[in-house]
Amino acid sequence: MPISASTAQLSSTVRARGLSALSVGAIAAFALTACAGEDAADAEQASSETQAEETAEGSTEESADEGAESGTVTIEDDHGTHEVSTDPQSVIVTDNRSFRTLEAFGVQPSAAPLGLMDAQTHSYAEDESILDLGMHREPNLENVVAAEPDLIINGQRFQQYYQDLTELAPEATILEFEPQEDADLVEELIRKTESLGSVFAEEEAAAELVEELEAEVARVQEAYDGESTVMGLLTSGGDMSYVAPGPNGRAIGPVFDTFDLVPALEQEGENESHGDDISVEAIATANPDWLLVMDRDARISQEEEGYSPAAEIVEDSEALQNVTAVEEGNIVYLPENFYLTEDIQAYTEFFRDFADALEAAE
Repeated sequence: MPISASTAQLSSTVRARGLSALSVGAIAAFALTACAGEDAADAEQASSETQAEETAEGSTEESADEGAESGTVTIEDDHGTHEVSTDPQSVIVTDNRSFRTLEAFGVQPSAAPLGLMDAQTHSYAEDESILDLGMHREPNLENVVAAEPDLIINGQRFQQYYQDLTELAPEATILEFEPQEDADLVEELIRKTESLGSVFAEEEAAAELVEELEAEVARVQEAYDGESTVMGLLTSGGDMSYVAPGPNGRAIGPVFDTFDLVPALEQEGENESHGDDISVEAIATANPDWLLVMDRDARISQEEEGYSPAAEIVEDSEALQNVTAVEEGNIVYLPENFYLTEDIQAYTEFFRDFADALEAAE
């Protein structure tokens, strides 16, 4: 049957709409496919970026760990500023005022002057793995070369060999922390202790030593009346020597400035190491309220025949029986090992004993 014009027109319209719908559907399907592709690409890119970030973070953390393991620290000593490894492989220690501090930090030296130690005080003294550098008067500097150090803690009795050490160990960092002129004793002890703590990554252990020292300093400052006269003495070979107040007086001298102690005798010292000659009559005339006494021979000659302890030399002296310090028992003896140590631990003990005596006398 022939198709009418109207029917043909309708059919044409339907086809056109169908094609249009098909085109829209195709476009929509293409759009959805394209979006899905873009989403997948975005997801893939995001995943790649995340992986890259994680890799970068991992690398940074690994680098930080490596830096911590093989890092350096900036240290300022008496000679300037140094970049020092926090993990030195071979450490030489010649400064007797650093032995016990390094022991507290768990440091194992490769070489040291063992003759400046005694077994009662130092765990290093009988350690056969430590090369002996001998005594400061006749040092065995060949062992400096044998130890192949990358760090040397030098000072006090070995200070005179600084230049020799630089020539024998040119690749090593050499640190010295000698008390500076006009500097406060306590501040210098703290400077040295904190610096060594930084070198060996033992800041907490160093802080504990400093805290203990400062606590005893505060006690002495609180207990001293600011008026009682004080004299420092050093005993050796059965005799007494005078320790001048101030930086020139061995060990005890700087304490006068730290605590503003009133000197019983205003006399400048000339022999920083062994004290100056003084007669018992001069001591009696000065009549100190307090005596601070270091026995130089206590850990050096006490086993030898004829050794006289400081207490025996001072308290048994007939000429000193009427001296206020002797009459009232106001005598503080420094620790027996003080002449060998003179470190932050020794001063902490000394100040603790001084504070105890001052408080008991109140």
